Amino acid sequence: MRNALRLLGLFAFLAVLPNAQAADVTGTWKGAFDFQGTSVPLTFHLTATGGTVTGTVEGLPNTPTEIHDGKVDGDSVTFWISTEYEGNTYKIVYKGKVSEGQIEFSFGTEDGAWGATMTVKNSDVPAVKKTDVPTVKPAAPDATGNWKGAFDFQGTSVPLTFHLTVAAGALTGTVEGLPTTPAEIHDGKVDGDTVTFSVTTDYQGNPVKLVYKGKISADGIKFEFGTEDGSWGTELTATKAI
Repeated sequence: MRNALRLLGLFAFLAVLPNAQAADVTGTWKGAFDFQGTSVPLTFHLTATGGTVTGTVEGLPNTPTEIHDGKVDGDSVTFWISTEYEGNTYKIVYKGKVSEGQIEFSFGTEDGAWGATMTVKNSDVPAVKKTDVPTVKPAAPDATGNWKGAFDFQGTSVPLTFHLTVAAGALTGTVEGLPTTPAEIHDGKVDGDTVTFSVTTDYQGNPVKLVYKGKISADGIKFEFGTEDGSWGTELTATKAI
């Protein structure tokens, strides 16, 4: 007996709960259907309260037209309206399937002699315009400026200063601190975060071509450089002079 009373109490509680599954059709919905080759726009003003739907339809011969027997059950909405055509009054029955932001209606005369379909969209929700988000490539580090560093040559620290200018991927400037100073930069290029160039200097009375390859970062330019034939090489990190 006690269990039976509990079940009755549960049923009574569930009976007063709103239909949690009912779709929300409240709002203004717009669409159009084809009638003998002509597009007929309609606007539905719907209000749902506890499974009952009220409102009007605009765009028919007698407009606005009041909705009758409107119901919403889950994702289905039904109602009917009366309208006129060529002096006669017709009852038009609507059945709609509600999904996110739209209702797909099938509707027609009560006797089934005529029918049509249409999809209406909720005009209360602004359409979200999808735009292509441009891919923003990170800006290449700027090598333009004065950079200072030092390298070890046979136990001696040799300071160098690089005066660099970049324009349209081409690198120009000079290097100070070599036996021939300032030494002019040749074939200078910047590609992304990589900088390359060569200089010609003098060592023990002989001209020597030094080839530089540097990697630019926020901390400076890390250079690897040496003779063109690879017989000697070293590296240094140059930081931007303020």
